[in-house]
Amino acid sequence: MPIIQAVDRALQILDLFDEYETELKITEISRRLGLHKSTVHSLLKTLQSRGYIIQDPDSGKYRLGLKLMERGNLVSQGMDLRNIAKKFLMELSLKTGLTVHLVILDGKEGVYIDKVEGASGVIMYSRIGRRVPIHSSAVGKVLVAFKQEQELAEILNGYVYTRQTPNTITCEAEFLNELAAVRKKGYAVDDQENERGVRCMAVPVRDHTRQVIAAISVSTPVSAHDDGTDEQIVDCLKSAAGKISEQMGYGFC
Repeated sequence: MPIIQAVDRALQILDLFDEYETELKITEISRRLGLHKSTVHSLLKTLQSRGYIIQDPDSGKYRLGLKLMERGNLVSQGMDLRNIAKKFLMELSLKTGLTVHLVILDGKEGVYIDKVEGASGVIMYSRIGRRVPIHSSAVGKVLVAFKQEQELAEILNGYVYTRQTPNTITCEAEFLNELAAVRKKGYAVDDQENERGVRCMAVPVRDHTRQVIAAISVSTPVSAHDDGTDEQIVDCLKSAAGKISEQMGYGFC
């Protein structure tokens, strides 16, 4: 597998910082990596522009930025959430016979952090670590539907509504209408909007702050879908999500 040199060097810079050396001058970074100062300067400015590096205006020294803390918290939260949710996801899959997903929001996309295959059939498009668009997936809709107006506006600013299938929502006005419906119903549906032949339903998971921190969904082949089972599936989803949310502290403050 080829290594992208610029990315590798940027990561090497981040790895130089630890609990003993929280700040470094550009000359020290250059010496340790064996790189010319101009090259290091360009890398630092790139990392700084993305919030991964901060420069002290007085000393000129560099230190790690808050963006790393944000990403670290996301990983930590995801791992804790996954451990807590696992047994409930397995129970949900066993009860419904469907494939179950646990998804969190990262930027403008959802990320699968767990999956339990259902007995009724394997849904091929999903895997742990894969990203999913918010506009074409049930989990994505749930993850952003309950955001505050300003935060939602920031997420949708410049968002590209890529058409995945003929059923995909392709404009902001339609997407906002869909999100309003999700808030009203308390769940979201992806009816072959992200992948042909696959139908998903999702509900939110909340934490002690009452914020939506994740979504759980069930997926089934459209060929096996029965309108009469939707209400039962939603009830099962909400029950599982309620148990996970309770474990995450929801309802105790």
